[in-house]
Amino acid sequence: MALIRLYMTMSLDGYVTGPQDSPDAPMGVGGFRLFNWLDRRNAPGPSGQVYTEVLATRAVIAGRRTYEHADRWQGDHHDGVPVFVLTHDVPDDPPPGSVRYVTDVHECAAQARAAAGDGDVMVHGAGAAQALLRAGQLDELELHVVPVLLGQGRRLFDDLPAEHIELDPVRVLTTPQVEDLTQHVTHLRYRIRRP
Repeated sequence: MALIRLYMTMSLDGYVTGPQDSPDAPMGVGGFRLFNWLDRRNAPGPSGQVYTEVLATRAVIAGRRTYEHADRWQGDHHDGVPVFVLTHDVPDDPPPGSVRYVTDVHECAAQARAAAGDGDVMVHGAGAAQALLRAGQLDELELHVVPVLLGQGRRLFDDLPAEHIELDPVRVLTTPQVEDLTQHVTHLRYRIRRP
């Protein structure tokens, strides 16, 4: 069965965007700093390895806010894979390309797993991640932690219930010393422990 894995870049203080994010400023004020590590995506090393793994995923689940702030990825996240947008209400306009709107978190996970086959499902967005986590449908977290404190913005785990969720470390990859220290990132992967 396909694994559903969150892939999110975040600041050391837990923000996935800077303040005042919107469709016109999708990463908010100063938030694009979180993605400097992508400059090394085609280079040998940990960031290149992680980026290659991202492109090998066979389906995407995104929250509607993330989907719209990313300009709907112009209808194709990568390689034409199916994109399942988790939303509270379905817009009147039909979605482009391989995009489907889904209102039930369990149905969204089931459709994405089926579409991914023997591949994995990538999750984008704080809201989608939290919904999948609460529903017991998220299998792993891949967090790209950037050594910066944004201080404000949208936090990844702000709206979770007050209960412990145990995580098992799977791997830690750190970029080697690079000339441009703003490209440094630590890639952390955790498996969510089921009770």
